[in-house]
Amino acid sequence: MIISLLTLFPELYTPFLSTSLIRRAQEADKVTFDVANMLSFCKPKERIDGPTFGHGAGMVLRPEVVERAVEAQEQVHGKAFKIFFSPQGRRLNQDLLKELIEKLKNSQHLMLLAARYEGMDSRVEDHYADETVSLGDFVIMGGDLPAMVLLEGLLRLIPGIVGKQESVEQDSFWGPLVDHPEYTAPVVWQGLEVPEVIRSGNHGAIKEWQEQVAVEKTVYEHFDWLRSHQATEKQQELIVATLPSHYVVLMHSEVLLPQGIEGTTSVTSLDIHDIARSAKTYGLKGYFIVTPLKDQQRIVQKLLDFWQEGVGVTYNPHRHEALRQVIICDRLEDVCQKIAEIEGADPLVVTTSAKVVAHPKTITYYDQKKVWAARRPVLLVFGTGHGLAESVTTRADFNLLPIIGYSHFNHLSVRSAVAIIFDRWLGINLRSVEENKP
Repeated sequence: MIISLLTLFPELYTPFLSTSLIRRAQEADKVTFDVANMLSFCKPKERIDGPTFGHGAGMVLRPEVVERAVEAQEQVHGKAFKIFFSPQGRRLNQDLLKELIEKLKNSQHLMLLAARYEGMDSRVEDHYADETVSLGDFVIMGGDLPAMVLLEGLLRLIPGIVGKQESVEQDSFWGPLVDHPEYTAPVVWQGLEVPEVIRSGNHGAIKEWQEQVAVEKTVYEHFDWLRSHQATEKQQELIVATLPSHYVVLMHSEVLLPQGIEGTTSVTSLDIHDIARSAKTYGLKGYFIVTPLKDQQRIVQKLLDFWQEGVGVTYNPHRHEALRQVIICDRLEDVCQKIAEIEGADPLVVTTSAKVVAHPKTITYYDQKKVWAARRPVLLVFGTGHGLAESVTTRADFNLLPIIGYSHFNHLSVRSAVAIIFDRWLGINLRSVEENKP
């Protein structure tokens, strides 16, 4: 494969292309590089850049100069698959690298165009780009470093460039998991010892340890990546065993009434059924209903008896399976105590609200790591009526931001809010339809 690098700073690539595996790939005739200075395609006294229209700050690379560079390279090396770099492009990750390497199987010429200043005239990208890539949600001074990062990731996927292909396929982010830790001699360094199982010589035990550690690292450090990729059945079992235990409680006391005062609300059959089904779907270990009203408790218990022990067990086994996890309690403190008895640790209490609540530890739906770092069970608390009273939110360890959409309407039923929050917090969200095919 021939790789054209169009840049304003060709000297940046001299040490990069003569180092390590990239140098060896050239020596083995796997790839050939042609670094072209875009300044050389300017006519005498012609500037390569011009001020941006609209009175914005900065200078933009002129389209006709880039056009000459692209067409000159293609005239020499043939039609190219062209990659531009921009903060507005697709975020570079292992999935995109694998996608690009598949596309390049039908091309012998890859062209990387590294802009500077405010970038290139957008028409150039619209006209030429087969792909536009971003390193992430930040801005750097130009496209040369992104081009090098892309090459580092892309070339190692070409067979023969890395010594053993299996080492590539076992890398972090090749599948749903990151890689396990690696160790070498000495056994003890700075008081830190290589795990004994790694030194045991028991290949089965080593493999099992590596899988478990990889799952733990991925769950606690890279959950967004994990949930966006299909895991194997065995990996799913390890993931479920590794995730912190989650519980949910629906509060019918210590909630706000229409007058803005603290009080109690009535339990509804719909909330019992629908939240129980959502809890079971997303793997929560239990669903608690808090009401101090004895009449309400008796009504709820009668319904639960039907589904937990009565005719409902055989009438609808799926409903029985969901409702068997429902427990009635008098107070939130009783819920926490029951969870502590089950788990051997007090739960972290995470409150929810339809409104922004002043809380020192307000979190988003991307903050699992902050909560899970304590390795304690998690209790998600939902309120009925007009939401949880301040007496509950001030006792919470964390508070989740409210669910909002691009509208001014914000009046979800509690059971709808529960399902959405479960999905945002614990749900699988595959990046590719292909991963979900049987």
